[in-house]
Amino acid sequence: MSEPLSEPNTSRIKLGMLTACLPSWDLDKIAEYAAGRGYQALEVAVWPGTGGRDFEAAHLPVATFTGKDEERTRALLDRHGLEISALAYYENHLHPDPAQRAAYGTHLKHAIDTAQRLGIPYVGTFIGRDWTKPVAENLAEAERIFPELVNYAGERGVKLIIENCVMEGWHPDGYPGNLAYSPELWEWMFDLGLYLNWDPSHLTWIGIDPVETIAPYADRIVHAQAKDVELRPHDRQRYGHFGPARDRSKNAWDMGWWRYRVPGRGQVDWGTVLDRLYEHGFTGTLSVEHEDPVWGGTPEKVVQGLDIAHSTLRPLIVD
Repeated sequence: MSEPLSEPNTSRIKLGMLTACLPSWDLDKIAEYAAGRGYQALEVAVWPGTGGRDFEAAHLPVATFTGKDEERTRALLDRHGLEISALAYYENHLHPDPAQRAAYGTHLKHAIDTAQRLGIPYVGTFIGRDWTKPVAENLAEAERIFPELVNYAGERGVKLIIENCVMEGWHPDGYPGNLAYSPELWEWMFDLGLYLNWDPSHLTWIGIDPVETIAPYADRIVHAQAKDVELRPHDRQRYGHFGPARDRSKNAWDMGWWRYRVPGRGQVDWGTVLDRLYEHGFTGTLSVEHEDPVWGGTPEKVVQGLDIAHSTLRPLIVD
């Protein structure tokens, strides 16, 4: 395994940001902004390209990563005093199309190889789901697929971390499209050797108190994402938790009664979240994942949203 990009500070939580919210910026520009604003780490998006979906970005060329790329990346981060907390490639490894599934697996291995070269401890992804099959068959298929991926990562000194996003837009009826959304499923995936990239926003809208999930699973929460959620209970009275049923063609991701927000603009109690993470020994990175439609649409507004997130969270982090 290569030397880490910088010697990690294991005594305190670091505040980072996921780069996927700025797909039109290169990593140099993002690093300059992040360091100038006071972020300490980058969760770097490594999709093969951009334009397919809102959450995709390509900020390191992991499929063709060379020695020169490694030197350039290390120099960039050293110049700005940043570290890379994880590489991010969130795809559906249970996709019903075998060719698509194979492509996702191949690119995930490229990300793992790059993480090894740079000494990055984690690569983030999803379990996913084949929406044409019941949950039980999906779990059995994941048990067939993931051990090989976990072993591939482990042989290279890397851990695979799974975000607990519901990914309802991957299912034609808005049901969970990523089988890692609940503590019940976390316990199952931990048995496969996977770890958790914990995000409280998803737990909040499905009715789980995120704070209460920290203590029981603290040893597997090695990275965390900071995203907030705004709930509209009045609208839920019409749809229920599952969202619109008659017509989801306009926007498969619109559940009709909630939306993502930057930290400080939603229902998540960040003071209690940070306090509980500290209480149970979390010393990883809390990475802002910006998907807020109010503070989105242009890079300028995205940066304003990232500024709000930093102003909300930084006072809660102990130096």
